[in-house]
Amino acid sequence: MIVFVTGLLALSGALLMLIAAVGLLRMPDFYTRMQAAAKAGTLGILLIVAATGITLGSVSALLHAFLASLFFVLTTPVAAHLLGRAAYLSGVRPWVLQDELAGRYHTQTHELGSGRAPTASLPGIDQAEQASS
Repeated sequence: MIVFVTGLLALSGALLMLIAAVGLLRMPDFYTRMQAAAKAGTLGILLIVAATGITLGSVSALLHAFLASLFFVLTTPVAAHLLGRAAYLSGVRPWVLQDELAGRYHTQTHELGSGRAPTASLPGIDQAEQASS
């Protein structure tokens, strides 16, 4: 019975990873590709890690599987958010009819050789506060 359950978990995880890979190929822009990889890829790896922990059967293996799953659940959404924000601020526009963030983030350019990297103007923070940080 355990072999059947772990096989089903591993197969489901592999199928979700395949769906994530197909999503990377088929989606039209960076943001939807990132979403496909983050959602389906994370769930797929969680199922595979769960199958591995159950197959090994020891308390140590289950603890390691749980910690690995916790790591993926905590880091993947943060990484996807940071990648999406960095892409948007660097000028990658989403494939949508109306960009609801257009005009909310303005990048400032500095003279070459000033030693400062371009910064982004954040909503709710005035320029004096940004300059001091």
